[in-house]
Amino acid sequence: MSTGELKVTVSGAVATVVVSNPAKRGAMTNAMWRELPVLLAALAADAQVRALVLTGEGGTFCAGADISSLREGAADSKGLALAAEEALAAFPKPTLAVVRGYCVGGGCQLAAACDLRFAAEGSSFGITPAKLGIVYGESSTRRLVRLVGPATAKFLLFSGELIDSGRALRTGLVDEVLAPKDLDKRVAEFTATLVARSQLTQAAAKEFADGRADADRAAYWDAQMRESGDTAEGVAAFLERRAPTFTWTV
Repeated sequence: MSTGELKVTVSGAVATVVVSNPAKRGAMTNAMWRELPVLLAALAADAQVRALVLTGEGGTFCAGADISSLREGAADSKGLALAAEEALAAFPKPTLAVVRGYCVGGGCQLAAACDLRFAAEGSSFGITPAKLGIVYGESSTRRLVRLVGPATAKFLLFSGELIDSGRALRTGLVDEVLAPKDLDKRVAEFTATLVARSQLTQAAAKEFADGRADADRAAYWDAQMRESGDTAEGVAAFLERRAPTFTWTV
């Protein structure tokens, strides 16, 4: 039996969720897949939290689903993974996957569901359902295509081969690649930037970029901009050469 777990910490306005299953390179058990949407819902409701970091323990991000759990039913495991992925994609605040080592299968699925991905040099990425005869989910495939384009998505899905961090950066699978010694510092700096920005802007931009906003939602966001006071605060802070204090929250 795997003893994997998800560890959650909140420091300032940044929540960090750590995939921990060291005996199996951070593989996600069915229990972990079930737990992730629950954790995300609680963090989404926490007004203190303004950004979320998803990472792995030690030198591995996540090696995918715990293969032993597939014996319980591949379709059930796939459904749990899809539900966790969609909960992560719908998280209303900025999300950042911080990748070290292997980011494979369900791990890559989770990373792709985050808004942004920073990786250490030497990390490896792959999506491996073709090695197991599993049909990759339709929504997961579309999300991957949006990130890397159809040709790279087909390469990854058809072959199950791993690519290195350099190729992941060139194809758009990751946004930044850093030396391992510099990764934590860059993440701390970047998340500090995120939490200082307008949460109103971020939440609206996330809906628009993900294609989840219709005309009614666009009108809603325009109304929020008029009523929140964040625009007036941002303009005043700019003119007064000070940091703004935005008050709108998800």
